[in-house]
Amino acid sequence: MNLNPLLLTVGGTLAMAAFGLFAGLSAMAVDRILAARMQARIGPPFRQPFLDMAKLMTKQNIIPANAVPWLFNGAPLVALAASISILLYLPMASFQFLPILNVYGDLVLIMYLLLLPALAMVIGGLSSGSPYATIGAQREMVTMIAYELPLAATVVAFAWKLSHAGLADPFSLATMAQTPIWSLVGPMGDIGVGLLLISMLMVVPGELGRIPFDAPEAETELAGGLLVEYSGRNLALFLLSLAVKTIVVGALIIALFFPYNLSGMVAIGNGLAARLADVGFFFVKLFVILFFSLSLVRISVARFRINQVVDVYWKIVGAISLIGLVLIMADSIIR
Repeated sequence: MNLNPLLLTVGGTLAMAAFGLFAGLSAMAVDRILAARMQARIGPPFRQPFLDMAKLMTKQNIIPANAVPWLFNGAPLVALAASISILLYLPMASFQFLPILNVYGDLVLIMYLLLLPALAMVIGGLSSGSPYATIGAQREMVTMIAYELPLAATVVAFAWKLSHAGLADPFSLATMAQTPIWSLVGPMGDIGVGLLLISMLMVVPGELGRIPFDAPEAETELAGGLLVEYSGRNLALFLLSLAVKTIVVGALIIALFFPYNLSGMVAIGNGLAARLADVGFFFVKLFVILFFSLSLVRISVARFRINQVVDVYWKIVGAISLIGLVLIMADSIIR
């Protein structure tokens, strides 16, 4: 029995977990600092999210009297494990660094895995026995259903275009990396891809439960909603899962729309310098995406009511994504 592949997989998984946790908390810190600066505040230090998580890990877990203990305690573990699992299917930093499980999954699997952290939060909220958490869980399920439309439309548009171009494995991220969508479309298709990019950027705050799509949490209405009864290590695990998911959604947008390496654009080569340049370029792209989809949005727009969340995702973002899909199809017919 050859243990090398197994050891590489286990080692790679641990490395990706550490990367996701560190990068996610770092992204959280940068987001808080930028939001503070844009609001003319000093804001917390960069290390604050790390200190918060370390402190929560030392606090006692309090289980409500009406909770279902095994569900209440298991949900945070499932949420974090699911978020880390998605990292194993996504290229990080550069497509020179292939995903650990790149041959076992594609974009459809990633879509399903993206649901698991949110579903774990719903289960945790429902199992807590709190009426506030129950309302938050109901809102979270409604929000999930709402943002699935633009997400699904984007996936269908990409797969349809790659399939129409005669490429094998149209749902594979490796195929999308080798043949970026922008190289397959004309002027009309460029507009369509741009609309899909806008819709995906608007999906990000909904996926992460951030303002203005944080109706399931809504501290002023639900005292914290889904997580109102969570404390200590369990709360830390949920927050860590959201931090990792931040990197996941950013990396997914990069893989779909900007699968470019700096080394290939400026002809650096294939050595260590090229890989370092690609890693740095990845973080630049990630910073830009998270800034426009999270930081800028949450200081510019107030929280939506749950009915407004549905209206925005189904009527506005959904329409934008469907128009983008139609434009990409029309572009293929015209060309």
